[in-house]
Amino acid sequence: MQHERIFRVRHYECDAFDRVSHTNYLRYIQETAMDASAVAGFGGDWYLANGFIWFVRDTHIEFFQPLRYGDSVRVGTRVRNMRQALSKRVYELHRVADNALVARAETDWAFIESASGKPARIPQAIRDAFFPGSVPSDEPRDRFPAPPSPPAEAFTQRRRVDWRDIDPAHHVNNSVYLAYSEDCAVEALRAFGWPPMRMRDEGFTLDMKSCRLEYRAPAMHSDDLEITTWFSDVTESTALRHVALHRMRDNAELARARIQVCCTDSNTGSPRAFDSAFLHDLRHGMCHGALR
Repeated sequence: MQHERIFRVRHYECDAFDRVSHTNYLRYIQETAMDASAVAGFGGDWYLANGFIWFVRDTHIEFFQPLRYGDSVRVGTRVRNMRQALSKRVYELHRVADNALVARAETDWAFIESASGKPARIPQAIRDAFFPGSVPSDEPRDRFPAPPSPPAEAFTQRRRVDWRDIDPAHHVNNSVYLAYSEDCAVEALRAFGWPPMRMRDEGFTLDMKSCRLEYRAPAMHSDDLEITTWFSDVTESTALRHVALHRMRDNAELARARIQVCCTDSNTGSPRAFDSAFLHDLRHGMCHGALR
């Protein structure tokens, strides 16, 4: 069952470089998934009446071309498989004007009993709605890759969960974790002497090419968080950025991210090598030592 929805990019969805912020791609796919469920007969009222809810367990998204203000994007989605309490959705995002593929994503949605917060078996009625014949055979779950240990003085940011971050499920919305991760990355590079505008003035930017987010426990309003980020696998033009989010009062790991970044020319958007001074500082600081 394929479902599509079109979104027009609003000005407030764009970042300082006139591109749609990465967080909004997650919002587009989440909204399309909710629409698809409603079209199949399982809208918000059904879940409320039956005491169930879907939570995102894992998201993997790849970015191919930026969206900008005034673009329209067509988001297509379908359910690829269902396990006992998990359902994998896949998505493709195309720019309407030229049908260019701008992003591709997949999410593992966990079916949760609202009262207990525990996983529940997906009802047969939902299975039949999305797979009228039979549910495809299970795929082996792609486990989140174990990150390398952070350097002793990896950059750490502390923040409190604001009311605006909370969604109708009463916890931090899944898309907000990516915003937290990006905020932490910007502050880390700023502390290291490389704020975004300096990179732009030097003729390059760091572009996110893919992101894998795993959600392990919910964050609630007023929780104090500790967000740590560091790099690994640095080449002449790419790097892996790792992020770990913990709740401070009990050190519970709430989420983790693995983000592939590459260097692009700030004027043309074409791939290029890192600035030599930036590459030196990255290899000798955020990967192997203290931020200076």
